Amino acid sequence: MALDGAFLRHVKNEIECCALGSKVDKIYQPNKEEFIFYLRNKDNVYKLFMSSRANSARINFTKYPPENPAVPPMLCMLFRKKLLGAKLVKIRQPDLERVLFLDFESKNELGDLALVSVVVEIMGRYSNIILIDENGKIIDALKRIDALTSSKRQVLPGGKYKFPPAQRKLSLLSENIEKIVEKISLQASQSEKSTSDIILSVVKGVSPIVCDEIVFRSQVYKKHGLVNILNFFKKVVNECSGTPSIVYVNEIPKDFSFFEPTQYENKFAVKKCDNFSQLLDEFFLKRDTADRIRTKTYNLRHQINNVISRLKKKIKIQAVELEENKNKKKLKLLADLVSANIYKIRSGAAEVTLENFYDENFSKIKIKLDPRLTPAENVEKLYREYKKSKVAIEKLIEEINKAKQEIFYIETVLDEINRVSVEDELDEIKNELFSQGYIKRKTNNVKSKKNKFLAPIEYHLSEDIRVLVGRNNYQNDRLTLKTAPKNSLWFHVKDMPGAHTILIADKKNIDDDILIKSAKIAAYHSKAQNSANVPVDFTLVKNVKKPSGAKPGMVIYNDYKTICITPSENFIEKLKNNGELSEKNFKNLF
Repeated sequence: MALDGAFLRHVKNEIECCALGSKVDKIYQPNKEEFIFYLRNKDNVYKLFMSSRANSARINFTKYPPENPAVPPMLCMLFRKKLLGAKLVKIRQPDLERVLFLDFESKNELGDLALVSVVVEIMGRYSNIILIDENGKIIDALKRIDALTSSKRQVLPGGKYKFPPAQRKLSLLSENIEKIVEKISLQASQSEKSTSDIILSVVKGVSPIVCDEIVFRSQVYKKHGLVNILNFFKKVVNECSGTPSIVYVNEIPKDFSFFEPTQYENKFAVKKCDNFSQLLDEFFLKRDTADRIRTKTYNLRHQINNVISRLKKKIKIQAVELEENKNKKKLKLLADLVSANIYKIRSGAAEVTLENFYDENFSKIKIKLDPRLTPAENVEKLYREYKKSKVAIEKLIEEINKAKQEIFYIETVLDEINRVSVEDELDEIKNELFSQGYIKRKTNNVKSKKNKFLAPIEYHLSEDIRVLVGRNNYQNDRLTLKTAPKNSLWFHVKDMPGAHTILIADKKNIDDDILIKSAKIAAYHSKAQNSANVPVDFTLVKNVKKPSGAKPGMVIYNDYKTICITPSENFIEKLKNNGELSEKNFKNLF
């Protein structure tokens, strides 16, 4: 999978058709690898997304802009200074290189018109977004590259912009096709590489899927020959007349290109998209969201795992101490024996051997004494140590159980983070951890954004049957204890972190199929998401109670039944609603 030069040419054409002549209305930098330009013209506002991520570098219009930080980074402020209000006057792609120059006409500090260009380099882990002036001098870049990083090409403010090292390939657009075929044939006679790999090494601007397609078509349509097939692709690329297509393997997007591939012969599903931006959004959205969330939650996960490690270490130490105190239970027996035989013990004795009258065989026990104490004082000391160990056992058991409950609670929060699908969900999780004293809230002079109301996740099993799933512990409490009707059904995985799941339906509409589907949803939104034969408990909401002083999301329930099912991501994807409930709609449910 790669966004090749031919595909990029189609994207360039799409941006030119829609946004050429538009002005830069807003600029955001969601993170250190991405930019979003809002381009406004008299007809529309386009969100131009640019990414330098190693595994998803691209440029396209997006309908799903990532969340922006409360405080814009310094680089974003520089881009705004140079480009806000600027007009997009030209887009350049040198031949079929994976580089786009977006030329903007803006006013400099003196009020004169000047040309500023944004260079988008799409080259895997070497991808970059660079701002240069009309003289080719670098103003700044997302990724600065110094001499220690690369000896061939530096990207630093004030330096001259140099084009990435050129590949020694023949361009599909500018070279003669007969010459390209001749070179392919020559290499084929001298190399053991596959024809597809040879085409990849000879032809500029094409990715492996294109090379495989060329080979496939040349084998199926032998009479056309390699020259005609390459001429066909040249015409498509030159005219930007391709069809944006995604290849799905087991409902997972695996590859994409600017044409509809025939090489898979119905083995894999091929989906045609309306435009190239839609294709890139659909292909990369899930992966990028997961990457962003993983990055944003890294420190939070680290803090939570540290808490769990400390609690487990504490339990281990207390367990050893508990065993030591359990071994002191015989102190009462020793105290009883010494007390009963006190008249036999002389003062200053360091030890004494006595018959154990609790034993049927009257076995003898050697008992150590403190020679500094009288026999009566030794008895008192043994009883005192016994009582102390008894209290310690009770306290240690209480502390160990408390730590285990805390670990279970912390693991529910960790499970919530693992299941985050929308970045806004993290705010509620952070608020929960802050209120429970696990993290400190950052303070600054910048006004924080108002927390958005997050409705539960909603699934429709039929027109009048819906399932609601809590996103976090606070929402679980709100959903189960305050919002859900008391006669609705409550689902939760057995003895494991997971979301509270509510089935809202008329009792007469609930059959075994509905129960199984609801249990599948509950199991999917839990720590057992990737397990099989997961036990899921279900009961009426009125049977679910919250113990006094319990942590968020922690409840007890009775009069329940259990069903074992295996969660399925495909099942969940088919159920997913196109939109999420708004606050108003959510309140109107009940």
